[in-house]
Amino acid sequence: MKIKTAGCFVVFFFLFSSLLSQNDTIELGGIIGEKRSGLFDSDELLELTLRFDLTQFNRTKQLNDYQEAVMTYYLNGKDTVSRTVRIRARGKFRRDFCDFPPIRLNLKKGETPEDEFSNIDKIKLVTHCKAGNSEYVIREYLTYKIFALFTDISFRVRLLRINYINTRRPGKPVTEYAFLIEPVELLTERTNTIEVKSEKLSQRQIRPEYIDRLAIFNYMIGNYDWAVPGQQNLVVLLQPGVDSEQFGIVAPYDFDYSGLVNAPYALPPETLPIKSVRQRMFRGICRDEESYRKALNEFLEKQNAIYEVIDKCPYLKDGSKKDMKNYLGTFFRDFDKRNTIVNKLLNECQKL
Repeated sequence: MKIKTAGCFVVFFFLFSSLLSQNDTIELGGIIGEKRSGLFDSDELLELTLRFDLTQFNRTKQLNDYQEAVMTYYLNGKDTVSRTVRIRARGKFRRDFCDFPPIRLNLKKGETPEDEFSNIDKIKLVTHCKAGNSEYVIREYLTYKIFALFTDISFRVRLLRINYINTRRPGKPVTEYAFLIEPVELLTERTNTIEVKSEKLSQRQIRPEYIDRLAIFNYMIGNYDWAVPGQQNLVVLLQPGVDSEQFGIVAPYDFDYSGLVNAPYALPPETLPIKSVRQRMFRGICRDEESYRKALNEFLEKQNAIYEVIDKCPYLKDGSKKDMKNYLGTFFRDFDKRNTIVNKLLNECQKL
């Protein structure tokens, strides 16, 4: 059955609500205003300073409490802008394990100057885990850039170099790389989509071309940490006005547990049949051989472009570049005459 929506929101709501019991709920994230942020329109490194009580931050990072900080950055590469923001720790495992957990920035939308941060309220900041290991931050940043080669329906990112100044104990700043992730509200506005949340959704409710691409991408980078039910490290989106027998599309995030990033804290749970995140495990839905061939062709066509994203990054050390390309090479080597890659997907796929 084909669904003719003609942009009608009510039809989309009915289709998804039919998947749910009367006691289940759906949360829909709407489209924001007409303004666009220019923060993600550039690949240039953004220099930024954060001044805050780092001692208090580390002491209260488990409490979800915001604290004030002063953020300083350059406007148009010339004028310095300083503004008061609020920050708090986010994440789960990294709050306990890392010396410096990821951050949520509250920028108070409406109080911002007309600059790169205009029209942004809250935004995720991916930070280093321990001092001196920003290489893994850059590797995850590049993983987002690689996925963006396949589709515009992906989270955009902006690389930063941040000077952290502890106002409690003034001294030499700690300088590390970090990156910002495009808020969902900006993603939906840019792609003319609507976010949908429901525990009832599965890979069967996602358009085949999108879920197959996502599953193979996560297999390529060695990422087991995703699932459609519960929207684990992905968002499910609808495109009003698009006819389809399937219901939604997906955009992934959080790749720090992937083998491509290979963060020192990334360990698979004991419940999985892998001992290292460098071992690949396919978690996609089962398809026929021809469907996998078609989906895999897109990856083979983009092999050189993927390597180019890594090679052109001036902030990643040569050793890390080589390691990332060697790891990806083990994926592309399975595109052989024996169809090794296709057979692996057929053997490991999920019969949902």
